[in-house]
Amino acid sequence: MLRLVLSPRWIAWHLLTLGAMVTCGFLSAWQWHRAGSAMGSALNVGYGLQWPLFAVFFAWIWWRMLRIEIAKLREAAPETRPGTPSELAPRLARSGGPSPFVHRPGTVRVVSDTDDPELAEYNRMLAALAARDGDDED
Repeated sequence: MLRLVLSPRWIAWHLLTLGAMVTCGFLSAWQWHRAGSAMGSALNVGYGLQWPLFAVFFAWIWWRMLRIEIAKLREAAPETRPGTPSELAPRLARSGGPSPFVHRPGTVRVVSDTDDPELAEYNRMLAALAARDGDDED
């Protein structure tokens, strides 16, 4: 866990959160000072109370993100081998499934006119468009 907290990405999150909380503290103090001046109003008092709530929200989000990352590490820790698809399915379901941004090899089922004539015609049209697009690039 210490390796996670001291990673460059999380150090940036720590600094960003701390900076946001300090900024909220300064803005709250400024609003309280402004409320006490001749130009101040009840609106400044409201803002003076609101900025600390924003700081608490930043801290809560930081804590929540950290707990999620720790849970992911603990879930992945016993995973020394990829496992069978039946073992991976529950873990993928809990994590929201496989990433849509990675290549997942699969098989393509060829559709014939007897299976689904409309889909077969659509696939032929797509193949013709792809071939025409390939000719345009040359």
